[in-house]
Amino acid sequence: MWTHALYGTDFYHFVQWFIVYSFLGWVVESIYMSFCNRKLTNRGFAFSPFCPIYAVGALSVFAILKPLAGRYVYLYFAGAFLATTLEYITAVIMKHFLGAVWWDYNDKPFNYKGIICLESTIAWGFYTVILFAFLQGFVEMIVDSYSYRVGLTIAAFVIITYTFDFSLHLFMAKHERLPRKVEEIKERMMLFIQR
Repeated sequence: MWTHALYGTDFYHFVQWFIVYSFLGWVVESIYMSFCNRKLTNRGFAFSPFCPIYAVGALSVFAILKPLAGRYVYLYFAGAFLATTLEYITAVIMKHFLGAVWWDYNDKPFNYKGIICLESTIAWGFYTVILFAFLQGFVEMIVDSYSYRVGLTIAAFVIITYTFDFSLHLFMAKHERLPRKVEEIKERMMLFIQR
């Protein structure tokens, strides 16, 4: 199983990269938001220190734009477009399944429905260049610094822990929305009956 190819590498390395990117994304996002909020802020959806959306974004952009490696101007514009598209799709999915989006760009100029904005699009381009120039190599170095056996243990632990943690929070989020949905249905039924 671990030797099957995925995104140009074996599944083992893909999973390890995914875990590292998820953790690094959580660290950066939590530090940034703690600074903005002037208090410690956990930016993960769940209790565990992972933001998988960063791994999905980084690895998708890396896999799709790999043919442009070393061509930084092309990478910048392609990365800005691709990451903004991924951000929009993610927001639509989150809104549908969770009833909310975890970010709000309504206070930013040139935003669309508060879920994408020009400022972030510009930043995504720079992040893509950093990804290709430095970050992917750094992540590969981290993964190569520990043994295969340690990597399997880490993967098993993280997958089990995060699956439980995410499922618990998803269940809680759905049940938090349930009473509001019931009230909305009641109100609509009352309006229909009153007609």
